[in-house]
Amino acid sequence: MELTNLTAISAVDGRYRKQVQHLDEYFSEYGLMKYRVMVEVEYLLFLEKKKIFKLPGKTTKHLQKLLEDFGPEDAQEIKQIEFTTNHDVKAVEYFLKNELEKCGGQAAKEWVHFGLTSQDINNTAIPLSWKHAIEYEYLPALLNLNTELKLLAEEWKDIPMLAHTHGQPASPTRLGKEIMVFVERIQNQIEQFIGIPFTGKFGGATGNFNAHHVAFPKTDWIKFGNDFVRHLGLTRQQFTTQIEHYDNLAAHFDCMKRINNILTDFCRDTWSYVSMEYFRQKTKKGEVGSSAMPHKVNPIDFENAEGNLGIANSLFEFLSAKLPVSRLQRDLTDSTVLRNIGVPFAHTLIAFRSIEKGLGKLVINDTKIYEDLENNWAVVAEAIQTILRRENYPNPYEALKDLTRGNNKIDKKAIHQFIDKLKIKDEIKRELKKISPHNYTGVVYFK
Repeated sequence: MELTNLTAISAVDGRYRKQVQHLDEYFSEYGLMKYRVMVEVEYLLFLEKKKIFKLPGKTTKHLQKLLEDFGPEDAQEIKQIEFTTNHDVKAVEYFLKNELEKCGGQAAKEWVHFGLTSQDINNTAIPLSWKHAIEYEYLPALLNLNTELKLLAEEWKDIPMLAHTHGQPASPTRLGKEIMVFVERIQNQIEQFIGIPFTGKFGGATGNFNAHHVAFPKTDWIKFGNDFVRHLGLTRQQFTTQIEHYDNLAAHFDCMKRINNILTDFCRDTWSYVSMEYFRQKTKKGEVGSSAMPHKVNPIDFENAEGNLGIANSLFEFLSAKLPVSRLQRDLTDSTVLRNIGVPFAHTLIAFRSIEKGLGKLVINDTKIYEDLENNWAVVAEAIQTILRRENYPNPYEALKDLTRGNNKIDKKAIHQFIDKLKIKDEIKRELKKISPHNYTGVVYFK
């Protein structure tokens, strides 16, 4: 069968294709070829810039245009060469040599891939594509989501809500503040994330510029390598084997995993609020909530997000554990693993969109939130006993414990009757009676 959205094995390339197809530019086989060609061409031009050899102006323009116009047809040509070479990076080298012949650059053919090993290309092309995907796709999507959460937090900042610790009614809070908990957690991780550098390996077969140095012993190849990798937008690792360390890439994965954990926590909380009827969900004409129960409007967006975040994290966990480990100066296990870094990335973006979709459906159920507060006057016991402590009243905790624990119905009337029996000043009684589950929400400053 032809590969389509219906026949794809992976949900990323099937069911969710429309949501993440733009990630082809970074993580597909075509994308990898595009970035490899970019590094090879930039390297060739950098050699010429450093006067290692000369390129005709016509050839330079042709190569620059090749980078601008590189498309699937070019990638297919490289793939065709690979059928013969059975080596993907060597196929890119031969492709560029063919391009040089088209523009009178035959004399420069042997400067393509000069002194390099495949990993000098892979370990700059992949970090570069990863950097671009993070900067153009991941961070904007995450920042937009966090901004949306912050806007909702500000909108709901004055809504009192019964808190639940250990699944039991607890001191009231505010809905907006509970959303800000997640905003702050995500922001803290973003700040850690952006501090992780994007690094690459560039130093020849075993990291020492052996071939470069033997050919041009007077050239400072370490400086050359540092300058070239910086020119690409990366930082060069100074001491490497044949491959890069992958430690910083693993740090990215681990930080993304933590962010996904935070969002999983948020999805589960929001799911619970829907279950508790604190939120209702907008319905869309024609949509079905359940195949059997017409009344249901399921919180499917938060469930979908949780599932995708889980898949992403399982892969991030493997990637961050596997990639930094290699036998001696290198084995090939990193090669096939690196081809899959776009998969958890895609599942993460799918989850972001599901959360945004779910947030757009939420409607505050003021009535239910009010009822839950009104039915749980026992939660003001903390406030009463704290003020009694302030007034040096004997054993206030024990007095409130006897009142509020057990099968007693604790409502406003019971609380006020308890206050009336206390041997305290009338002004303190009036102070205590002003406290209710609706206003005992503490203080939170929104910046």
